[in-house]
Amino acid sequence: MTQLEKNKEIVRRFNLEVIQNCNEDTFQELMHVDFINRTSPAQSNDAKGMWNTFHSILKPAFPDLRVEIYDQIAEGDRVTTRKAILGTHLGPLLGILPTQKQIRIDVIDIVRLLDGKYIEHWGINTLQTLLMELKSQRTKSAILIDWQDRI
Repeated sequence: MTQLEKNKEIVRRFNLEVIQNCNEDTFQELMHVDFINRTSPAQSNDAKGMWNTFHSILKPAFPDLRVEIYDQIAEGDRVTTRKAILGTHLGPLLGILPTQKQIRIDVIDIVRLLDGKYIEHWGINTLQTLLMELKSQRTKSAILIDWQDRI
């Protein structure tokens, strides 16, 4: 297995064991002590902030969360992954009550590895779009319930 293939396997493992299965031991194993998430605000751009996103925000909201990886491209010490996070909205998500809706967050990540560990991360995703859709659905449901109560 080439180094590029090994790098892709590390990122694949992170996606399945950490994001999908919320395995903290694997998370600790794969995170470099100097990790920085270049996409997050400065106050939460370290490994602790990333773990919080998976463990305290995504997994409680989507207990059946799964990750589907569509493409991976490796070059040098970086791996780019195109994937989707899928699940059912069964728990609160950033103040939005459960909708029971099937969700999809499309993601493109770039990860830089150092000694087989995540040292830097950049990413774009459709979480903001999903949040707007879920809020809209909750509002429509509340209006419908209010309207039905008046009849």
